[in-house]
Amino acid sequence: MRHLAKRRKKFLMITGIVIAAVIALAVFIKYEIDISYNNLETEEYTVTSDRIGSDVKIVLISDLHDHTFGEKNKELVQMLKDQKPDLILMAGDMINDVSKDSHVAVELIEQVKDIASVYYSLGNQEEDYIAKETSDLISELQDAGAIVLDESYRDIVVNGNSIRLGGMYNYAFALDGNNTTTKESMRPSLYRFLTDFQDTNSYRLMMAHRPDSFIFGDAAKTWDIDLVVSGHNHGGQVILPVLGGIYGGDQGWFPKYVDGIHHFKTLKNMIITRGLGSGKEKLPRFNNKPEVVIIHLEKE
Repeated sequence: MRHLAKRRKKFLMITGIVIAAVIALAVFIKYEIDISYNNLETEEYTVTSDRIGSDVKIVLISDLHDHTFGEKNKELVQMLKDQKPDLILMAGDMINDVSKDSHVAVELIEQVKDIASVYYSLGNQEEDYIAKETSDLISELQDAGAIVLDESYRDIVVNGNSIRLGGMYNYAFALDGNNTTTKESMRPSLYRFLTDFQDTNSYRLMMAHRPDSFIFGDAAKTWDIDLVVSGHNHGGQVILPVLGGIYGGDQGWFPKYVDGIHHFKTLKNMIITRGLGSGKEKLPRFNNKPEVVIIHLEKE
């Protein structure tokens, strides 16, 4: 009997330890998921160029997916105010394709448009929202105070610097199996847009929601662009120690280009933000704080 009582006591102790460990793990996972959606942080990058004569400060945000940081996004708005940027770039997926309306993105634009000029490029969520004809999204964004760039660009002057600022969602190559960038292989209007965009002495800055749009095939060694800014991949959604983000759109498992700054042959710089939220992904954001990216353009 004493032997059975000992075994029972040992069994209960082990069971208690296992239950405690499971509870602790569940609490940890819940905590990490919560901060991965709600604890805003900033990430800063400096990019130099001989096309820049005086400093320009840019705020880049992407992939809000209708998330809010406080009532009417007051925490996000305050963070943008505190940065005192010269430009605010919204690089797509600020809404969801299933959104009933665009009020989250519209309210955000209305609150930050007086901080700095707001430029908005489309992501896959906006493209799908528009296709569903839920509402006239482009007009709503423009009426709120944003300049929407969709396979189009603006020539602007910021702090004495001439900047050509463009926006596109499409791939910067032909979907011909080889990802080529020849005039014969690409959609004519897209080829003309990219060719015209790079034909300037101004600093060339492109908003392209998907980094995948420029990194595959011949794109990164064809288009002469000073800086591409992207989002889309949410930093890999789940970030593991050492291994990094686990999945990234067209790049698949353990992708290379889901956050940070990268350099290519003619496409000189690409900055990818982990973004501010996520849609209905198979896994939630984990170990992956939402970020506002600060870009300092400086003279080389």
